[in-house]
Amino acid sequence: QVQLVESGGGLVQAGGSLRLSCTASGGTFSSYAMGWFRQAPGKEREFVAGIAWRGGSTSYADSVKGRFTISRDNARNTVYLQMNSLKPEDAAVYYCAARYTPGVFDAWRLKDDYHYWGQGTQVTVSS
Repeated sequence: QVQLVESGGGLVQAGGSLRLSCTASGGTFSSYAMGWFRQAPGKEREFVAGIAWRGGSTSYADSVKGRFTISRDNARNTVYLQMNSLKPEDAAVYYCAARYTPGVFDAWRLKDDYHYWGQGTQVTVSS
C-alpha cells in the first residue's frame, strides 16, 4: 500500500509560479507511474499531468501544456509539478496519484487508471 502526501500549495498571483511535491511511502516508488489531477469546486476531477514509472514519458492536459512540468526523483520518492504562468482557472485542489506499472513506459491520463491517491493540496490563484 502506497501513501502519498502532497505539499507546496498556496496562494499566488496570476502569472506566478508554484511547485507542488508529492512524497510516497510504503512501496517501491520507481515501480509506479505517477499523475497529478485537480478538482475545482463544482467540477469533476481532471487530469493535469502524468509521468511513467521511470520518467521519460510524460503527458499533459492541453490546458497546462507549455506551462506545467511534471518530473520525478526516484531517489527521493517524490514527484513534482512545476506550475508557471498560473491563471485563475488553475485554482483547485491538486491531487497526486500512483499506479503500479513496473515495466510499462506509459504515462496514464484517466482517474480510473490510478490505484492510490493523496489527500490534496489547495492552489489559489488571485487575478
